[in-house]
Amino acid sequence: MAVFGRIHQRLLLTGVVDAQQVRSPQLAERTVLERVHCPDYVRAFCSGTLSPAALRRMGLPWSEALVERTLAEVGGTLLTAELALQHGLACNTAGGTHHAHRDAGSGFCILNDLAVTALSLLDRGLCQRVLIVDLDVHQGDGTATLLAGEPRAFTLSLHCEDNFPARKATSSLDVPLPAGTDDDAYLAVLSQVLPTVLSSHAPDLVLYDAGVDVHGGDTLGRLALTDQGLWRREMCVLSSCLALGVPVAGLVGGGYHPDLDVLAARHCVLHRAAAQAWRDFKL
Repeated sequence: MAVFGRIHQRLLLTGVVDAQQVRSPQLAERTVLERVHCPDYVRAFCSGTLSPAALRRMGLPWSEALVERTLAEVGGTLLTAELALQHGLACNTAGGTHHAHRDAGSGFCILNDLAVTALSLLDRGLCQRVLIVDLDVHQGDGTATLLAGEPRAFTLSLHCEDNFPARKATSSLDVPLPAGTDDDAYLAVLSQVLPTVLSSHAPDLVLYDAGVDVHGGDTLGRLALTDQGLWRREMCVLSSCLALGVPVAGLVGGGYHPDLDVLAARHCVLHRAAAQAWRDFKL
């Protein structure tokens, strides 16, 4: 998606990051993907042989460029998580593809970078417990399903109740919110739920899906957060985790607006907040 490039450009132009702070990932390997996804599905996507029905459910037209972008996105989340474990905090300029299931893409999500990264890190012994904080406006149904029964991974989804997917999965903890929830109501719930989950699960790493489709101006959102609300949300998540010494890997998640510059600016709130948290916690 073109917005990912806009995010990268904006971060550099506004001085939030410099070129030396940017890392390019390797493409995710099949063996890593197939720990989570059906090998036949991975093969069909990579070779361009998905059925028309599968492409409709995925919501994106197939191309070789889409394959490369998708593998880079998953590789980017893997790299972001590894950097977060080393340094305490890192952010991707993409990621958060939480609707992808074992054998199918859905809702513009093809491969589930959250589940792939969580299981890869756990398998390699890089961490013992992972918490996925999914604050995209849509429930993280694919991630919840893929990680169900994995006691080392906890999935928290705070989402709009009256929104996609129509049939919700079961996360470790689901917190549905009514349409129209504004900044103060949203932050009141988040500030109550997140510390409790951090305490009970005691993660070694948080994978944070910071979808900006919670914004009141989002095309597919139905919640009513403002720009300031996004900033408060990001600072709440980052400070809550970092104050406990829990590393955070931030992912941009969903966001839908016809003006890509407006959308990129919303996504960049995560990175601006991360830069502030980096200074605050002297990382």
